[in-house]
This record gives sequence, structure tokens and C-alpha cells, in this order.
Amino acid sequence: MEDLVPPQGRNANDLICYNGASQGTPFFFSGHRDVIHRPSRILTILLFAATLAACSSPLPTPTPATVPNTGSTPTHWTPPLEASWQVQYTGAIDTSLPVDIYNLDLFDTSPQTIADLHGRGVKVMCYFSAGTHEDWRPDADKFPASLLGNELEAWPGEKWLDIRNLQLIAPIMLERIALAAQKGCDGIDPDNVDGYANETGFPLTPDDQLTYNIFLANAAHQNGLGIGLKNDLAQIPMLVSYFDWALSEECFTHNECHLLQPFVDAGKPVFVVEYNFAPEVFCPQSADMNFNAMQKKIELDAFRFPCK
Repeated sequence: MEDLVPPQGRNANDLICYNGASQGTPFFFSGHRDVIHRPSRILTILLFAATLAACSSPLPTPTPATVPNTGSTPTHWTPPLEASWQVQYTGAIDTSLPVDIYNLDLFDTSPQTIADLHGRGVKVMCYFSAGTHEDWRPDADKFPASLLGNELEAWPGEKWLDIRNLQLIAPIMLERIALAAQKGCDGIDPDNVDGYANETGFPLTPDDQLTYNIFLANAAHQNGLGIGLKNDLAQIPMLVSYFDWALSEECFTHNECHLLQPFVDAGKPVFVVEYNFAPEVFCPQSADMNFNAMQKKIELDAFRFPCK
């Protein structure tokens, strides 16, 4: 039976605390906790909720440079720098492709599908939205109305979340991360983790986003899962050490792929999806940058045109 591993440089009895319910950077509370085993992940959720309640004293918000670096632990999967992959969320899932990695929807993918992919040596990233509320998800009613902000343009039924309120949002996300572990996912792909750069309806700051994204990374690693940073390119210098890969949508379209270079420099893979550019437009540059890029349709069905 494998124990969960605490962040690097922390004692196994340390619990993660946060600066109140609405802002600040993670710090650590050193105190006793029972050993948490992987089959008992619900204890992680209960312990975290109790810890949040205990850590209510306000602290001044430190700069990102003072955030303790968790890094990677040997207990979770980290993809190689170069890997073939497929991402599919709609339509009948085609699991027959000769790729190294599938990126699939956490809620819509069965444990059996993941087990079948594992049976032929394929790793699975499980997608969910960590920064928005989707009204069709099975846990949608767990989100208090106070967390819901503006609707996302062109995405009916989806609203931005107030990520500052960790006391309310953290237990829900921990349940999702535990579900990913229970289903056998190798890593998670949390989406919409750049709310501070969007019109969410809340006055989110860059520090708010750093706090939340680091919380997600720590929680994934403590549940034995790898985690990717999705689209939050401006904060890569502060977050690259916490995440195991980067996934960018249309960085070539927006001429911002250079911002992903710190991941490659750290030996961590970069996955890129382009929706509008033809492969011949971006694949040569992708190869030069050592990215794993492909063309997809915006609906993310089975179609794919990989660069390599």
C-alpha cells in the first residue's frame, strides 16, 4: 500500500494552509496528521477542509518568489519531452490510435476505457475545468451561487468561478482530483486556470491565480497524479517548477509560443493544439522548438493531424 508523498522539502506531518478564504499564497502548517493511504483519498478532502478552517489568520501576500517550490516527486507520472498524443472529448472515443498519451474527459471516460489504454501501455490525462462552472457536470450543484461569475462567451452553460474563495472551491476540486485517481488517470489537465486575464466578474489578481494554480498542482501530486499547466502562459516563469507539462491552445496563432520555452528548458514537454492554422504553417516551427503539436477541430472530436 503506497503512501502519499508530501511536497519536497516538507515533513510528512505538514498540512497545506492558505491565507484566508480569498487571497494569498500557500504556506505550511506543521502539525500531526495520520498517514493517508491512496485507497482512502476521502480523508485528504476532509483533512484539507479542516485545515482551511484552521488557517484563517490573515497574512500579507508574499511575492511569487517566496512561494515554496514543491517540484516533482517520484510517485507521480511525468510524460517524456517527446510524445505522440491524442485529445478527444466529443464523439465516439477512438482508443485504437498508436499514441503514447490520450487526453480524455474526466467525467465522460470510464475506468474501463482507461484500464484498456493502460493495457497497451498508453498513459491518460484526464480533463476537467478548474476555473469555470459547467452546469451539465454531475457535481454542478455543489458550487454555491456566490462562486459563479460571468458567462463564457460562446460557451453556453459555463461561468467563471471565484477562485479566491478556497474554503468553498477547494473541497470540490479535491473531490475531482480524487475521482481522477480512483479512475486510474495518470495525470490531470485542469482547464481555465487563467481567469485573472479574463472578464470573470471578479477582481482576480495574478497572485490569486498563482495561489489557486499552485494549490491544484500540490493536490495532484499528493494524490499521485501528474498535472499540466493549461494556457496560463504569462505565469509560466513562476509555475514551471510546479507543473509536469504545458498544454497550449493556439500559441502559434497568437504568436506566443516562445513563452512556453521554460518548460522545454526544464526537460518538460509542451503539447500544442492549433484549430485554424494548417499543419504546414506551424509544424516546422513546432519541430524546431521541440513541441508536440497537432491540428484539431474546435469540437475536439477524433480528427487529428499531428506534426510528428
